[in-house]
This record gives sequence, C-alpha cells and structure tokens, in this order.
Amino acid sequence: MMLSTIDIALRGATVALLLVLATSLFRSFGTVLAGRLAAAFALGSAAHAVTASIGATSPVSIAHAPAIALSTGNVVVFWLFTRALFDEAFQLRWCHALVWAAVAAFSFVNCMWLAPASGVRMSIIAVNLLALGFIVLAVAQTIASWSSDLVEGRRRVRVFIVSAAALYGGLNAVLQISMSGSGAAEIASTVNSAALAAVVAAISIAMMRVDGADLFPAAPEVQLDAGDAAAVESRTADQKLVDALMRLMGDERIYRHDNVTIGTLAIKLGIPEYRLRRLINQRLGYRNFNVFLNEHRIAEAKAALADPSQAEVSVITIAMDAGFQSLGPFNRAFKATTGVTPTEYRRLKASAA
Repeated sequence: MMLSTIDIALRGATVALLLVLATSLFRSFGTVLAGRLAAAFALGSAAHAVTASIGATSPVSIAHAPAIALSTGNVVVFWLFTRALFDEAFQLRWCHALVWAAVAAFSFVNCMWLAPASGVRMSIIAVNLLALGFIVLAVAQTIASWSSDLVEGRRRVRVFIVSAAALYGGLNAVLQISMSGSGAAEIASTVNSAALAAVVAAISIAMMRVDGADLFPAAPEVQLDAGDAAAVESRTADQKLVDALMRLMGDERIYRHDNVTIGTLAIKLGIPEYRLRRLINQRLGYRNFNVFLNEHRIAEAKAALADPSQAEVSVITIAMDAGFQSLGPFNRAFKATTGVTPTEYRRLKASAA
C-alpha cells in the first residue's frame, strides 16, 4: 500500500512538471521546430508517466490503450527531437508523421488484439524492442552531430538532455522486458516512477541553466566584443585567424575533403579546437559547423551550375566535387539555401544567359 501511494505521488508530480514544461516550451519556442518537438516530447512523456507499469499482465482497457499508444509513439518524437536539436536545417516531412502513426497504431493494436491472442509477455517484448531501436537511433544521431554544435554551453546541455532521456528510456525498456510477470513488479514500478521524476527534474534544471534562445535558436546572432584596447587586440588576432580560415576554405577548398571536422581545421590553423569553435560562432555568426561547411559547398555548386561550360556535367558530379557525399543531402541543402532544386537553378541561369 505504501509503495502504491508513493508511485501515484511520483507519477502525479512528474505529469504536472511535464505539462508545465510542455506549455512553457510551446509558448516560448513554438515557432522553432526543435521547440515544438520538445513540447510534444514532454506531452508524450506525460502519457508515459500515466501509463508505464512494470510487470503488468492484466488486459488493457479500450480507454487506456490510446494513452499507451501515445506513450509508445513518443520514442519516434524523441528521435525526431534529437535530429532537430542538433541539425537546425532539419525539417519534418510526411514520412516522419507516417512513422509516428505506424508505431502508435502498432502499439494500439498490440494492446487490444495481439497481446490477448499471443500473450502479454511477447507483446511487451515486441513494443519495448521497438522503443529501444528508436533510442539507439537518437543516440547515434547525437554521437554523429554533437561535435558540429559551435556553442559550448548549449552543446553540453543538449547532450545531457538526450543522454538522460535515452538512459531512462533504455532502463525502462529493459525493466519492462525482464520483469514482465515478476513478483517484484510493484517495487520495479515505483523505482521506475522515481527514476522518471528524477530525470524530468534534472532536464528541467539543466534547461534553466542556459538561455532558451541558445537551446532553441530561431536565427543566428553574432556576438561583438567591447571596444577597449584588449578587445581591439583580440579582434585583430581573431581577424588573422578568420583570414587564414577563409584561405583554407577559398584557396585550398578544404570543405571538399572527406570527413572534415572542427578538429582537422584546428590542427591546420594551429589553434585549440575550442578557440576555432568560438571563432566560427562569435566572429562569423554560425551556430553549426556543418552549416558553415555547406555554405561554401553550395557556393561552389551554384557557380558550377551557372557555368555554361559545365552544362553537360551531371548534378551529382558537381555535388561530389563540392564535398557532398551523396545527392540527397546536396539537394536538400541546396533547396534550403536557394529555394529551388539544383536542376531548376541551372535551368533558370541558362534561360537568363
């Protein structure tokens, strides 16, 4: 009885905090994709806090099933949130909505028909293996993208948010799979509720430690130093580094190389990696390293597409020469920058000539 009371209290506190967080995120950052997905993730997490039950074996009611489906679909929202958090050029597409709908629908069907037919344990294993798959995708996205974030403070907070959520999600899935039908289910459910409350509180505190406009940026900002002698000297030194960096980009076209990283550029410039991050962010106004690279790649591609002497060169050849690894990312980046596809851009330039 005591454990049940504690469990309900923890769930109630978690749901209340998540609803406040979702409302705050939507009101403050509803115009930013990462902010909207964060609010949606908080709402889905509230559904999870209400429905999560370790070791449950009883049939699911028709009223309970939609909330469980929403909770299960939240792993897709988590994956999309991670992508938007680390890639400011990321855009939602209809296929993402289809993935979410498919996962939520599978969960609903699983609750209502598959579990009664094939057994609750197999049903729980299937749903939680699916959840673990999306958690792995989110972690992989974080590992692949976190180093491209040029703003030191928010990068650490972003990694913490994703890591804490992924750690809890993984722990919950493992507990669901391993303790289905276990006699210690009530203890496990209370521990799970306590872990969720702690993770939500920790993430909320971490988000309050950084400027929300940095965490969910709407547009880049360039930070300027004060006009004293030390600042002038610092700007002069930074300008020399900017000039050297621009020579690397313009003359050597280092952006064409495979797997160009902040680290490789810092080594070529002979400066620490953190200083190059700050330079590109504060002096050049970029928040993301990949956006910085792609701007130079797109500029080269635009010149090649507009060049009559290269009219017979294929778009994919131009993309690869500029440093893109495949045609899909090139097409998306090009259209995001110019508003048209590479083929349309070439046609427009040819007709204007």
